[in-house]
Amino acid sequence: MFFLMFLNTLTPKFYVALTGTSSLISGLILIFEWWYFRKYGTSFIEQVSVSHLRPLLGGVDSSSPSNSNTSNGEADSNRQSVSECKVWRNPLNLFRGAEYNRYTWVTGREPLTYYDMNLSAQDHQTFFTCDSDHLRPADAIMQKAWRERNPQARISAAHEALELEDCATAYILLAEEEATTIMEAERLFKQALKAGEGCYRRSQQLQHHGTQYEAQHRRDTNVLVYIKRRLAMCSRKLGRTREAVKMMRDLMKEFPLLSMFNIHENLLESLLELQNYADVQAVLAKYDDISLPKSATICYTAALLKARAVSDKFSPEAASRRGLSTAEMNAVEAIHRAVEFNPHVPKYLLEMKSLILPPEHILKRGDSEAIAYAFFHLQHWKRVEGALNLLHCTWEGTFRMIPYPLEKGHLFYPYPICTETADRELLPTVFHEVSVYPKKELPFFILFTAGLCSFTAMLALLTHQFPELMGVFAKAFLSTLFAPLNFIMEKVESILPSSLWHQLTRI
Repeated sequence: MFFLMFLNTLTPKFYVALTGTSSLISGLILIFEWWYFRKYGTSFIEQVSVSHLRPLLGGVDSSSPSNSNTSNGEADSNRQSVSECKVWRNPLNLFRGAEYNRYTWVTGREPLTYYDMNLSAQDHQTFFTCDSDHLRPADAIMQKAWRERNPQARISAAHEALELEDCATAYILLAEEEATTIMEAERLFKQALKAGEGCYRRSQQLQHHGTQYEAQHRRDTNVLVYIKRRLAMCSRKLGRTREAVKMMRDLMKEFPLLSMFNIHENLLESLLELQNYADVQAVLAKYDDISLPKSATICYTAALLKARAVSDKFSPEAASRRGLSTAEMNAVEAIHRAVEFNPHVPKYLLEMKSLILPPEHILKRGDSEAIAYAFFHLQHWKRVEGALNLLHCTWEGTFRMIPYPLEKGHLFYPYPICTETADRELLPTVFHEVSVYPKKELPFFILFTAGLCSFTAMLALLTHQFPELMGVFAKAFLSTLFAPLNFIMEKVESILPSSLWHQLTRI
């Protein structure tokens, strides 16, 4: 009875104000949700509910790596924290003097960001210096040179170190930054190899004499591996691909534990250039393993080999009529696996988006890795007849297989939400638009607020036009809504003394 009395006091103006205010609030929520989605690629309400409310309510995050669909042993990778975006050294990074600087001379654009070059400077200090550098004057000069930001100052310091003695790291710096052609860089790396081998042999004999000698031997090992790898890359760039393959194989046999340098990715690219697909498959069988981290090179090379078996005769019209054969199904599944790992690559391979020079560091599964892969491997896809056509017909089907939201993943651990932010630091966004993770549909909350906004706006319009009629409907609806509560209040009134009940209702 109390609620009926309250409803009877409401006028049609109240209902007009109520529906109008509800429409305004839901409209503001819709605008904010749309802006947040456009900027960050996710729903604000959904993100808050999953990140903050669900743990408080004791729920389990559905994006956690407990997906029963996980196959091929990717469960080991699921244990990694998806919030951490590790930056890797690009295995196929170009030469600054002979390639990056030439691009700057021609276009006037800087292909490398300060963040990317700063990461390279940290790598150089980690791999090319040690605590005992002060014992050798040339190494002491180079230790300061790697920290120098000005390129000319670094080059001058390298020349100063060479005046004292044959210094392998000084030759490396000059080959990377001063040499203007690959042939000149190769000549300097050969001089670096002579100096580096001498240092490596001396430190190898003393490596067990103390921690200082062990650190020095580790540094000399890194220098020697770096020189041999870059010499192999020079041979590959100068067209001596078979020589490059032999150098890479010898390097991997001599230093099998240094898998962190990802030399196998250089080897895969060189073998594809030779069209030696049997050896490519053998390398993939070793490195596309459960326990090893994946990369775009591994996933897309595996897809290319599967596509090569069927792409020359593939027709989407024929496939829709008769269905996919076993070989075609394997090729499509390999493409889906590759696209799920890095969804940005197909746009570059299909030339839907312009390529730029790859950065010196990449973010796995990000736009930077996609650029680095497509820059060197686009020619290999073009060489296989029909491979790009098969990719064009099937790659977007990947996102129909992944459950919503797409970041949950299907074969791999969830796509890191920090990838786009890190790519904007690695890539020159001045003349390149960073590729973002494809979205299958608008988030539920954007559609919900849009529907709520439309519904309340319609109610406000009807209430304004027919206030009496809408008032009757509103009272009937609220009466039905409050009927259980009204029933409870009547029971309480019948039990309590009338004096106490009047006191309560007066309050």
